[in-house]
Amino acid sequence: MAVYLDHTGRPLQQKLTKSDGIRFHYIRGGEGPTVVLIAGFPQSVYAWRRVIPLLTDAYDVIALDLPGQGDSDKPPDGYDTATAAKRINSFLKTIGVGRHYFVGHDIGSWIGYPYAHEFASELDGVVYLDANIPGVTLKPSIDVADPDYWKSWHFLFNMVDDLPEALLRDRERILIEWFFNKKTANAIATFSKDDIDEYVRVYSSLGGLRGMLGYYRAVIRDMDYNRGLFQKKIAVPVLALGGDAGSAPGIFEAMRPLAENIRGGVIRDSGHYIPEEQPAALVAELRAFFEITSAS
Repeated sequence: MAVYLDHTGRPLQQKLTKSDGIRFHYIRGGEGPTVVLIAGFPQSVYAWRRVIPLLTDAYDVIALDLPGQGDSDKPPDGYDTATAAKRINSFLKTIGVGRHYFVGHDIGSWIGYPYAHEFASELDGVVYLDANIPGVTLKPSIDVADPDYWKSWHFLFNMVDDLPEALLRDRERILIEWFFNKKTANAIATFSKDDIDEYVRVYSSLGGLRGMLGYYRAVIRDMDYNRGLFQKKIAVPVLALGGDAGSAPGIFEAMRPLAENIRGGVIRDSGHYIPEEQPAALVAELRAFFEITSAS
């Protein structure tokens, strides 16, 4: 089991709390404004291990596994992002969270889009990190002639029923290593064998792969839902950051028409996995965003 540290080097307790029939696995530490951290595929709460100790000196940090992810429960359904947003908000209320910042990477950002609309009154701000958000930075069609097509091939594969589980069972390490080697600016400097082992552990667990594939199988539904949100801009402050070598380096420009108050850009020398590749640069951007929004 992974160990998570706060800013003093003290281990943080890992917790399990049930909300609406789903057990959520999460780490919490620090005091101050609440910051919620949510990662995506093929990752888990472990993606935030380098970010957490850089924030707990001034913030109440909650990093959680999504339903279907990591050590949280793997429900049979409810993987569309609107449902996931409601489940996360209900969980946060269960553990006593009031106003908060929502920081999403990858699928965490997908969920952050409906979350920002549905729960604006509870948010101090929302952060989107290098994500192909259905209907926003991920379009309904994929151009196979696009030189960046390879970055999104897995959307179609993961949407197929049953076949991915059959092909990937007992081959989770191959999948995870491929993503990290191909979509990271410097994989050797970013991921150790122990890091890979932790991700393999959770994705080879019972339901670990099927749970996260559920989010891809709901992408078409998410696109339709998100289109209905386009007519209304996100009212809370937004920070949108891509990796300069990531999957969505243009996320800031893509999000600009959809938000009233937005800032962002790119994190240099980073691929898709910004929280692990460039944690210090990311936290500098987060702190600047938190300070500006708290002063306004």
